[in-house]
Amino acid sequence: MTKTCLVTGCAGFIGSHLTQSLLDAGNFVVGVDNFASGYAHNMENFNDHAGFTFYERSIAEEGLLTELKQSHPELDVIFQLAAVVSVPYSVEHPELTMQVNFEANRDMLDAAREMGISRFVFAGSAAEYGNEDRLPVKEEYAEEAEQLSPYGVAKYKSSVYIEKSGYGCSLRFFNIFGPRQDPTSQYSGVISRFVDFGLAGKNMVIFGDGEQTRDFLYVSDVVTSYLIAAGLDELGRGPLTGIYNVGTGSGRSVRELATVIAGLTSAPEDIDFKPERAGDIKHSRADVSKISAEGFKAEVSFEDGLAHTVEWAEKSQS
Repeated sequence: MTKTCLVTGCAGFIGSHLTQSLLDAGNFVVGVDNFASGYAHNMENFNDHAGFTFYERSIAEEGLLTELKQSHPELDVIFQLAAVVSVPYSVEHPELTMQVNFEANRDMLDAAREMGISRFVFAGSAAEYGNEDRLPVKEEYAEEAEQLSPYGVAKYKSSVYIEKSGYGCSLRFFNIFGPRQDPTSQYSGVISRFVDFGLAGKNMVIFGDGEQTRDFLYVSDVVTSYLIAAGLDELGRGPLTGIYNVGTGSGRSVRELATVIAGLTSAPEDIDFKPERAGDIKHSRADVSKISAEGFKAEVSFEDGLAHTVEWAEKSQS
């Protein structure tokens, strides 16, 4: 069942984990990244792997997939993770965001279908739901949502295009965390920033009262969902077609998050509370019933995931 897979964004936080997992399972991987938000050091563990071929390219380049298919005729699975990932950047560069996060996805999907590539899996986002206050958030709520940024709009348009095509699937991920998430990046999630504070012995900083909640999902569970979606799961789950939320289905407060990380690091127990930021979503939690029906369940606990993340961060700083 060995497959040749294209992973775009292979030098990113999530793409590097997915690439490593595919290679470990005996698959071949064609990796694409232009290092707009990825890092070469994320590929250190597999850059010299015999089954890995890397191209420093942008998914917005015309004819890219055609070239890759000609060079790798056996290419049969696409994981499309490459994107403009910063919401603030998308607000400042809406046209580029639409080009990369929608138009390039649409063109790649169309080309893949014409080539007869069997699987196409797209990295969707909870940003497609905007400021949704109905919990848990169901897939169909996005149809009525007002996305809050060009990033959210482009991701939503891509998901809808995939669903209407009847080919491939979009995985709408909630709050992903884990090793290799860059705490210095403007795109970084609250967990990686808190870990950075903790290891520096600094107080945790929370905007608002800390009671806002998020659905935090560990990166290895994200990889599992990708493998299920592509039909490459070792338990035989998948493949999937359409749109699926991916999360734990549980909400954890930011205050609780800060407390746990402080206990895992040298951070003071006292938390610095700052004024709530305008536009922040108060609560977010995925309805995961659709993907659960396909056999997916998040396996890594919140506490274990944080411990793994802190351990990695400590080693990377030493």
